[in-house]
Amino acid sequence: MVDAPRTPAPTIYDVAKVAGVAPSTVSRAFARPGRVNADTAARIRAVAEQLGYRANPIARALSTSKTRMIGLMVSDVANPFYAELIRGAQMAASEEDYVVVLADAQESGALEREALERLLPVVEGIVIGSSRMSELALRSIAKQVPLIVLNHALGDIPSVVTDNRAGARAAVAHLRDLGHTSITYVAGPEASWTDGARWRALHDTARELGLQTRRVGPVVPTFEGGLGIGDEVLADGATAVVGYNDLVAIGIMAAARRARMRLPQDLSVIGFDDILTARLTTPPLTTVAAPIRFMGATAVRNLLAVLHGAKPRAGQAYVLPVKLVVRGSTAQRNRNRTSPALGTTSVSGSAS
Repeated sequence: MVDAPRTPAPTIYDVAKVAGVAPSTVSRAFARPGRVNADTAARIRAVAEQLGYRANPIARALSTSKTRMIGLMVSDVANPFYAELIRGAQMAASEEDYVVVLADAQESGALEREALERLLPVVEGIVIGSSRMSELALRSIAKQVPLIVLNHALGDIPSVVTDNRAGARAAVAHLRDLGHTSITYVAGPEASWTDGARWRALHDTARELGLQTRRVGPVVPTFEGGLGIGDEVLADGATAVVGYNDLVAIGIMAAARRARMRLPQDLSVIGFDDILTARLTTPPLTTVAAPIRFMGATAVRNLLAVLHGAKPRAGQAYVLPVKLVVRGSTAQRNRNRTSPALGTTSVSGSAS
């Protein structure tokens, strides 16, 4: 059986020919009806219905710059941290009948910039989570479209961050109370503003409380990143480790188990973020919990407020509170293990 040939869908030119107007007039009748004579617009709509013509909603949206779409750039869509962030962003966008267009930078500043350039023509605004681009590049994007940046405090761009200083101080104080005299920090990406903020707060607090600190890394902020640097962390007799995030901390725990160490008797480990996996490890991970879903929602609501005419809030980042959640991965220091006597040092990297 041979299929009958399909009749081509009517175009804007077909409508214009039958209605006796220019194609541009048909376009304006659908995109900007207020700019077309009422009788002409009615005639065009009648012809369009007769021919079965349907205006392309995306094309119409692009012609008015009102796509009701916002971009959300994340550093690594495979990281459970971003799953919560995305959910919060989507919920807030849906409340205002907006759609979120998701892009994944794969921990690459170059890929991030390339994806953003493609997003710019089709979205009304952008939220960037944990950018790996330079501040100069971020400012360039902000000049082209309303922008909210997460996990990076910038004086001239609206930003939403968690209270990294309070979180790091709580982690150090907890380990001090457990008798630890030295803390090893496993650093995240060199391009991460958050990594620098956490290290500085941890370092300063430890010095105030009389503890030694050691910094190793940077590592990719994944389970594999923590596992891969585990032997270096453990070689100097560390008794307490703080990871850049939960995934890195969980990787360190796996390295410790591989070395037949007992957790937390021989090694206390703390992470950041409180992703779901932190509750599922053995033992469960002590971590600095952040309101991740609320962060995504807050960023989108602030972006939509700007799109609706509000003045962007720049000059001071919007800081969200955190709290230390104590679980089974931290315990009293085992004094039979030797802490690294390195003082305050930085190994294989420097603070961001």
